[in-house]
Amino acid sequence: MSNIASNVAAVRAAIAEAAREAGRRPEEIRLVAVTKGRTVEEIREALAAGITDLGENRVQEAMQKYPAIGKAATWHMIGTLQTNKVEQALQFADLIHS
Repeated sequence: MSNIASNVAAVRAAIAEAAREAGRRPEEIRLVAVTKGRTVEEIREALAAGITDLGENRVQEAMQKYPAIGKAATWHMIGTLQTNKVEQALQFADLIHS
């Protein structure tokens, strides 16, 4: 198991435990993996480990990664978004958290 896969498994286990303690079902909780500074190869490893949602806070970085990953994941734009970057973000982002 790769380091990324083991990290994903550990986070999912922690989410499952916290969900049970809170009386919730773990599958109700969406894990968004933030990919800032990560390579396309690392992102592919995360997808192979079961990640379905990716978060970016830099439009330019996301625009470089999106062609390689595409709709294999749900894309989240997170953090402050400058007005002049909104049109670019709308080209790839499924959700914007700003």
